[in-house]
Amino acid sequence: MGISARERPGMSVSGQRELKDFSACSACSAFKRRIFSRAVKACATAGALSAVLLCGLARPVAAQETHVLVVTGVAGDDEHAERFHKWASTIVDAAKKRGGVPEANVTYLAEKPDQDPTRIRGRSTKESVEKAFADIAARARPNDEVFVLLIGHGSFDGRVSAFNLPGPDLTATDYAALLAKLQTQRVAFVNTASASGGFLAALTGPGRTIVTATKTGGERNETRFPSYFVEAFEDNAADSDRNGRVSVFEAFEYARTKVAKSYEQQGLILTEHAALDDGNQGKLAATLFLESDRSRAAAAATIADPALRALIEQQRALEDQIGQLKLRQTGMDATQYEQQMEKLLVDLAVKTRAIRELEGKK
Repeated sequence: MGISARERPGMSVSGQRELKDFSACSACSAFKRRIFSRAVKACATAGALSAVLLCGLARPVAAQETHVLVVTGVAGDDEHAERFHKWASTIVDAAKKRGGVPEANVTYLAEKPDQDPTRIRGRSTKESVEKAFADIAARARPNDEVFVLLIGHGSFDGRVSAFNLPGPDLTATDYAALLAKLQTQRVAFVNTASASGGFLAALTGPGRTIVTATKTGGERNETRFPSYFVEAFEDNAADSDRNGRVSVFEAFEYARTKVAKSYEQQGLILTEHAALDDGNQGKLAATLFLESDRSRAAAAATIADPALRALIEQQRALEDQIGQLKLRQTGMDATQYEQQMEKLLVDLAVKTRAIRELEGKK
């Protein structure tokens, strides 16, 4: 699935242990105090926390934009149409209201646009989806985040995986061609449909986080994953590292756990196994959020405590650097990449723990 911890060549033994801890949560909340103490000693000459705030200060980067595309496919009946629209609306509203993503950066396509003309921009035909990708590719700058969510029914004939649309469907291969237009952006592509597992291998690539509701195209039963995945962006319980935001990785873990529990409570055999692959054991997914960079900066600016504000700004910059490094992985020496990623993750762990300690004193 791409998210389990494993030994990595070119990394120190302690670094490997730290990365295992990191991948066990969504962002490094389970790091042991010895790591924080080691980082403090390495950074602080006088033992003061203020030295930690300055150590490894990330160079500010230009504010990134987030672009959201939500597509609901053929419903089949009114019940599913309402259900799909409810889930899609939850994501659209979370992006705009909680995440501060500009209206112009949010596109919602559905089978029946007249179901909610204020939210839905157009019909979810093959042509409309292709145009939406082209529009995002034309607007998006390097290192912008692109969040794509598919809600509906999928199909797999033993060879080709597809997402069902009104009219001709788009296959996994078709979506791979559309994602190829987004080479310099950080992409989260989430297919919550049945038989969506066939999309995983077809879409994985540098800078991409691919999430599917099933692990193979053979898992054809209707999925429960989308209900819980969208719920994660409204439920504070999904924020496992308690940083006030829900990452794609946290939403995935939240939904996967909820799905398993729902089957268990009903005494049913689990027929869907969600999968995530970002090429880095979930660490890239942990830096992707359904929010705009400007919104994050504005929220940080309202914090009265200058030390806490500085930490949050540094945490944000480190998350951005992790995403940028991931984009450069293909052309880098493997050992150099691992060493740089290890340092960034340890620095991020230090910031996260320091933020919690300051917040705990209030």
